[in-house]
Amino acid sequence: MVRIRTEEGEFLVLPGGGQNHGETLEATVMREVLEELGLRVAPKALLYVREYVGKNHGMHRIHSHFHQVEAVFHCECADFSPIGEGRERDRRQVGFEWLPLARLADYPLSPQGLGEVIPRALESGAATYLGDIH
Repeated sequence: MVRIRTEEGEFLVLPGGGQNHGETLEATVMREVLEELGLRVAPKALLYVREYVGKNHGMHRIHSHFHQVEAVFHCECADFSPIGEGRERDRRQVGFEWLPLARLADYPLSPQGLGEVIPRALESGAATYLGDIH
């Protein structure tokens, strides 16, 4: 997970970012994880899709025109030794953290509820549409 610090405090998010024109979702995942964490990953299965419509949430004043769709993949990584060597970090990224899968619900994850969503998706093998959540 990537540790983010904002005016609201610190929380953890999965690595990610914008998809470039002509880039597949899988290529986007590989590029973003490499940029933020320095790791080369192989996307294996779609876990969930989430939308964030800014005007519907607490930060609506600054996100009123923001609409984001996220596709989150289960990935494999053969070599974790370069972790932390990402060269294009998120501007609010202050670090990274490995979390035990069985205890995800104990951490300040964004969006809320990922501690239950991720293990359930991995267990079932079925992708889930989470809707507009923050």
